[in-house]
Amino acid sequence: MKKFVETISNIWKIEELRQRIIITLGLLLVYRFGAQVVLPGIDTSQLAQLTSNTEQGILGILNAFTGGAFANASVFALGIMPYISASIVVQLMGIAIPYLQKLQKEGESGRKTINQITRWLTIAICIVQAPAYLFGLGALGVPDSAFILGKGLDFIIPAVIILVTGCVFAMWLGEKITDKGIGNGISLLIMIGIIATMPQSFVQEFISRTANNTGGIMFILIEVIIWFLVILASVLLVMAIRQIPVQYARRTASGGYEKNVMGSRQYIPLKLNASGVMPIIFAQAIMFAPSLLGRTFNDTAVGQWMEVQFADIFGLAYNILFAVLIIIFTYFYTAITVPTNKMADDLKRSGGFIPGIRPGKETGDYLDKIMSLITLPGSVFLALLAVLPAVVVKLMDVQAGWALFYGGTSLLIMVGVAIDTVQQVNSYLLNRHYDGLMKTGKNRKVA
Repeated sequence: MKKFVETISNIWKIEELRQRIIITLGLLLVYRFGAQVVLPGIDTSQLAQLTSNTEQGILGILNAFTGGAFANASVFALGIMPYISASIVVQLMGIAIPYLQKLQKEGESGRKTINQITRWLTIAICIVQAPAYLFGLGALGVPDSAFILGKGLDFIIPAVIILVTGCVFAMWLGEKITDKGIGNGISLLIMIGIIATMPQSFVQEFISRTANNTGGIMFILIEVIIWFLVILASVLLVMAIRQIPVQYARRTASGGYEKNVMGSRQYIPLKLNASGVMPIIFAQAIMFAPSLLGRTFNDTAVGQWMEVQFADIFGLAYNILFAVLIIIFTYFYTAITVPTNKMADDLKRSGGFIPGIRPGKETGDYLDKIMSLITLPGSVFLALLAVLPAVVVKLMDVQAGWALFYGGTSLLIMVGVAIDTVQQVNSYLLNRHYDGLMKTGKNRKVA
């Protein structure tokens, strides 16, 4: 504990890092405050049913991503997800549109143009989603009496403007955290929203176990231990890499061959899970379709079965299809985001080669083969983590809200962002000759 306190003290001694942490916490506080501000014209005392209907299912996941703003009918009800959707669309369009491909190769100026395109696309998505959210409040349990000004244009137009502005402001907060804070601004906003719903979910699980005599404190302890083990497995998935040895011919031109080979050997790190949480997000977006299709053809036996089975996110049929889609999308997203041929060309240009493999096309084929081999266990592991909430609900009778933290997008985002944030802080500590967060915390500053 003493060394941990000393490490925190070392962090506070670095003025630049201290300022960045304070700015980050301040901007996150602004985001959390905005999540509690209800849209003008809505009676907050009549939102209880909305809160109840967004505790489970896909709406529960969406509400977790917005930090409860979705259920509060807040000015930040759309959260940062329209920006995430726009980023995904632009990234996928970059495969097929030559103009975007050209921008991607232009360095910093191209990146700025792509960011501007993403911002405008975010606003377009918000303009579509905002009216859909407002008109959907009635179906989610908000009575007409809750709309003080009614549902006319005098309410809809200002509310749409506020929702769009709220999303743009959240996007601005994320970019400022990236520029002026400790980085990963958009990811931190999502993570802080997810974490905000965790205490309430845990309290509900605790009350359920103790008040209903369904395991008591001992079962809560078992759940927490399993949760920590799942987090450990998630960390391993995020951090796991396959190292491909690389040698550089230029660096072995002088001196003894063996000596220089050992001294110049480097590695290409290929991540076991190169696609991150994107396959889960893609799969969840498509999982609306089976239930909607079943509702469309509910006059048939197959349609009725689909409507019932795929409406339950913890059901067997839902999770089998969910897992299969995650594996498919993992391969798809890895193929479009890991340019093995470009890696091979860059390696050849820099005078590097993989021992036993010819530079150029053969190196590209070899890297592609390795990526295909390591993506299989990575995709299966990712699918298992994604369906784990359903497993703990069915086998351990865990509350749905708390079960969502046992896997899926929520857990992987928290783990990934936490690791990135620790690495950012670590870099500041090591640059100032301190041990990192994962070290003893002892001051190693040279006098």
